[in-house]
Amino acid sequence: MDTQTALDGPERAVAPPEASLPAVRVPDDLAWTIVQMRAGERITINEALIAAYQAASSPHSIRALKADIEAFDAWCRRTNRIALPATAETVADYLDARAGKGGKPASLGRYKASIAKIHQLLDLKDPTSAPLVKLRLQAVRREKGAAQKQARPLRFKGPVRDVERDKARGLNIRALLESCGDDLPGLRDRALLSAAYDTGLRASELVAVAVEHIEEAIDPDARLLQIPRHKGDQDGEGATAYLSPRTASAIAAWTEAAEITAGPVFRRVQVRRYKARAAVRGRPIDSISGRETWDLRKTLSKPAVKARVEYDIGAVALHPGSIGPIFRSIIQRAFDLGALPDLTAEDLARLLKGISAHSTRVGLNQDLFVAGEDLAGIMDALRWKSPRMPLAYNRNLAAESGAVGRLARKLE
Repeated sequence: MDTQTALDGPERAVAPPEASLPAVRVPDDLAWTIVQMRAGERITINEALIAAYQAASSPHSIRALKADIEAFDAWCRRTNRIALPATAETVADYLDARAGKGGKPASLGRYKASIAKIHQLLDLKDPTSAPLVKLRLQAVRREKGAAQKQARPLRFKGPVRDVERDKARGLNIRALLESCGDDLPGLRDRALLSAAYDTGLRASELVAVAVEHIEEAIDPDARLLQIPRHKGDQDGEGATAYLSPRTASAIAAWTEAAEITAGPVFRRVQVRRYKARAAVRGRPIDSISGRETWDLRKTLSKPAVKARVEYDIGAVALHPGSIGPIFRSIIQRAFDLGALPDLTAEDLARLLKGISAHSTRVGLNQDLFVAGEDLAGIMDALRWKSPRMPLAYNRNLAAESGAVGRLARKLE
């Protein structure tokens, strides 16, 4: 039998005493979030349905939904609107307000979908299907354009035309890997970057890689990575990615040095640096006035201490949000070491602004395109169900290698 909860309005969505709510709510509970929303009428929550939706959705999807409806509810309270059930005018005004604060059309589309989802789960009329909401959103797209900002690609040899014959140049993964040190942070960064490029994994998928997911391949120097679940695989059918000998060697070096034999492969490395200290000779006792009160510790020599570095390896996986900053620090370090000689400081500052955890995925996609792989092969390698994104990532390269680009090269 379904457990149901009633909400009252208009000032605060509070469950009446007779409602069968748990005594303590946890913030991750979607039903708890709904209970807090500003309701304009008595609304019934089917907690079994909410629980089933949470069980069927990824944690990332639940977090995004919660964040979206909490932001919508906060706006409704500030503007004295009702969040549940919302009117088409309220939703349209909310999307306009978010657009006015810099919200992109893609983000507005997600907010609209979240509001629709929460009304669907509460068996309420969906206000987002009204023509007013669709037209307001269409007006924003017309004004701002629907194109999404693309992460700057990290390609293996950089911006080259022939991935097999051309020399690496510009911002390229080969130079970044070579610039990683042989200390624990360097070993971790080399393995992380190499695996990210080989697999094209998203940040949340990359940090989920565990020792148990790595298997032997036909090539004794390579490995296969089992991906239990990815963004396009909500049912957990799984997928397999190839780890090149370069990546397999880097992961082996890192896990051996960090003594990781099970669990997450990519973990935090905390560095503690101790400065050198010279020996300090104590003063002779005879030179100290008031011998009855002198401190023996002040008269003893302090031995010299060598500079040293200590590392602490975390027990849990890196946070997905740390992948982009790690990539940017690798790039900065390579530049400081002179590994990117054809980039100026101004070039570096401009390039770093576009680097994110998605850069290796975009770079691999473009390298596959330049290497002559067809769309089906690229979609399979990067686990895409739709051709929209791989085509978008390759739009610039397609223009350069298209009819006009080929003609221009013949005319040179």
